[in-house]
Amino acid sequence: MASSSSPRSALGSTRMESTVTALCADYQSLIAEIRKTLGAMKNIAVDLEKDKKLVEVKELEEGVLALLNASDDCAHFSSAVKSIGDAYVPGTQSIDFGNLLKNECNRLKMDSPPNPQKNSLYRQFKEAVWNVHHAGQPMPGEEMEEIVMTGTQSSLLNITCPLTGKPIIELEDPVRSMDCKHIYEKAPILQYIKMKAPNSHCPMAGCPRVLQVDRVACDPLLLIEIDEMRSRRTNWDALQ
Repeated sequence: MASSSSPRSALGSTRMESTVTALCADYQSLIAEIRKTLGAMKNIAVDLEKDKKLVEVKELEEGVLALLNASDDCAHFSSAVKSIGDAYVPGTQSIDFGNLLKNECNRLKMDSPPNPQKNSLYRQFKEAVWNVHHAGQPMPGEEMEEIVMTGTQSSLLNITCPLTGKPIIELEDPVRSMDCKHIYEKAPILQYIKMKAPNSHCPMAGCPRVLQVDRVACDPLLLIEIDEMRSRRTNWDALQ
């Protein structure tokens, strides 16, 4: 009996893993498209601000907030799917995955309530519009130190490749670990993993994760996040 159930259990786990991977990839792609759209909306808003079309700029700003809410929902759903998939153990009892997803999403929202108005992408939108006529000046109610902190912050965990020392924005073929989220140049990190296997710990100082070739990739958001970092650096340098 045990020998016949084991293959079914393995098959169930494999199917769940494939489903989770596909769903997470779809939501990451959707988040990437939202971020692209936000970048386009920011550029349009700048042009409208130059023409002093304030009503249209305000409408775009409201659209940005709505898209950031949608992006947060996608991120929570993707995290919920991953969490449930990791905890899944095939069995004979039926599971209400819909209810599990709903509860996990609600838990994630409670642990990290969405606040689009504090989102760095929203801040970039506001700064871009403000700088059309007030470049170098702090926005109302803010000090220059706050502009430095928020205008240059990034969601990327490391700003240089721990193997080559090159800045992330200068990498020719960047990849990111699916597990620890650190970023590397592709060829050197793959060579490092093969040389160090099976003890190929992430070369980032203090990171305990063990890297695997099939868990290091250029995910849908990586290039967009690097472009955003590059744009922030360029804009900040222009203010100096």
